[in-house]
Amino acid sequence: MRTWLVVLGGVGLLISAAAGSSLAYEGAAVAEKGRVSGIVKAAGKPPAPKPIEVNKDQATCGKSQPAESLILGAGNSVKNAVIRLTNISKGKPLDTAAKVMLDQAKCRFVPHVVIVPVGATLEIKNSDPITHNVHTFSIENDPINKAQPKTVPIIPTKFTAPEIVKTQCDIHKWMGTWIVAADHPYYAVTDDKGQFKLADVPPGTYQMEIWHETLGKMTKEVTVKANAEASVSVELKK
Repeated sequence: MRTWLVVLGGVGLLISAAAGSSLAYEGAAVAEKGRVSGIVKAAGKPPAPKPIEVNKDQATCGKSQPAESLILGAGNSVKNAVIRLTNISKGKPLDTAAKVMLDQAKCRFVPHVVIVPVGATLEIKNSDPITHNVHTFSIENDPINKAQPKTVPIIPTKFTAPEIVKTQCDIHKWMGTWIVAADHPYYAVTDDKGQFKLADVPPGTYQMEIWHETLGKMTKEVTVKANAEASVSVELKK
């Protein structure tokens, strides 16, 4: 069983992936391509986080920053929830040649949640005229703790194992992001309407995990039929 680190409210939590979750994933052509689409919503009326007061480098960062720990859209739709199939062992190949960008712009990590395939390159960029710091809190992968002045525009990074990694800037404490190192291609992040899609899924019945940094996680079973789309609606409750 694989262990994941998740940091909530400054406290590190060890989260173990479901047993049998694609530990020996095999990439191959998918002849009968199913799809999974859906929406993630928040149950009840969770309070919106307050804007964060900025106390450093205000000329670049402004006087406040929007909190990104819980972003709700119309109908309580949830942005930045992570979707993954936990028990898929064979499907389309993982793109280990990909280059994925994580930017630091106006004193925010963009995007707030980024998925990078295991073995692919995550290019951590500093678009600001000030120094930032990239600090990852990982267990399965080697941690990173590097200063990134404007003279170091890119820090290339690779992950060797699947993990959800809390990442922050130690210089500007409000700056946080989640790096999702994915061991297969059936991961997604919900958009500003709470929607997601998984394409080219082989027919079968899967366990689908939905995780959010504030609302926690749940698992839902989904059955995918050949050349058809399975629609899923999920409510996360804090």
